[in-house]
Amino acid sequence: MTGLSLGAAFLMANSSIGPGFLTQTSFYTEQLITSFGFVIVISIILDFGAQINIWRAITLSGMRAQEIANELFPGLGHILSLLVVLGGFAFNIGNIAGCGLALNILTGISFAKGAIISGIVAILIFWINEIGKTLDQLTKILGILKIGLTLFIVYAAHPPILEAVHHTFIPEKISLIAIVTIVGGTVGGYITFSGAHRLIDAGISGSEHIKFVTKSATTGIIISSFMRYILFLAAVGVVSQGIHLDKNNPAATIFETAGGRWGLFIFGIVLWSAAISSVIGASYTSYSFIKNLKTRYLQNERLMISCFIIISTSIFVITGKPKELLLLAGLVNGFILPFALSIMLIAGRRLPILKQFKYPLWIEVAGWLVVAVMGTMSVFALIEQINK
Repeated sequence: MTGLSLGAAFLMANSSIGPGFLTQTSFYTEQLITSFGFVIVISIILDFGAQINIWRAITLSGMRAQEIANELFPGLGHILSLLVVLGGFAFNIGNIAGCGLALNILTGISFAKGAIISGIVAILIFWINEIGKTLDQLTKILGILKIGLTLFIVYAAHPPILEAVHHTFIPEKISLIAIVTIVGGTVGGYITFSGAHRLIDAGISGSEHIKFVTKSATTGIIISSFMRYILFLAAVGVVSQGIHLDKNNPAATIFETAGGRWGLFIFGIVLWSAAISSVIGASYTSYSFIKNLKTRYLQNERLMISCFIIISTSIFVITGKPKELLLLAGLVNGFILPFALSIMLIAGRRLPILKQFKYPLWIEVAGWLVVAVMGTMSVFALIEQINK
């Protein structure tokens, strides 16, 4: 099961390591400099509390998140599905935009043409036989590629590592908006369910697989957090030189400053890899929230996922300007996380299929802590954003 465990972990990690991930990390690193490392540490703690509880509830019950919610209270699962799918659409428009920008950097074609080509590629991936195995292999390859290339940029950027590590644990300044946005962009919305739903689709459920599930979830968190931290180091290396990041594409400035023309080329590869893997993750997971509806057309997985990608691509080609949408999507998904996680925690106490499994107290406490912290910070972050 090692391949499946890594596949689910990379699917979750790659779903979070998209254009929004690159934009958010670069944007907030310029604001907080080395103190952004503290935001990453807090996000890892909150990520763990959220992921472990949600993955355990889904795989122990053998039901998807919306089915658990409907079992808890009829109709609640439909509300959760609506929120997750809308959040998935918001992120996917940004993901498609990232694909378009990446191909523009690599080949010089227009954003719109790059987005359309990438949308077609994503659709073709889902029409390949053995979707599950293809997803597992592709997400692993793209994840390793992104990390390897970004490590090269870190080396070229010469970041002040000791100062960054120091302020990671003793920050000079803290931003609630940054914490909510980063956590929302890492495990908010559809992302936290992507790996768990992949395991369910592969037939992994029941208490006998709980160690396997916990290991897979933890691996996904480690992968996404490691990528976040090395991108942060690269950004610190550039910003500490007094260089201001491009407001419309902050991550590109980091790669180009550190590596010159080749750095920008590497950014194009990293961005396309991040964007296309997030398109795949968002489309696959968003569909998993409606596939249980008893409608004939919704049962055709490939057709529905293709429609999801086509609509997302069309909206971007018509509207454009994804940066603000990516930042807003991370903030909005920060609200979805405490709502969805509280459902899973209550279900663990009330549903007969989950009550028979005793959660370790510290895991349940960690989950409720995430609900309280993220719910409170999301409200304050929204007020802070409104007052700007």
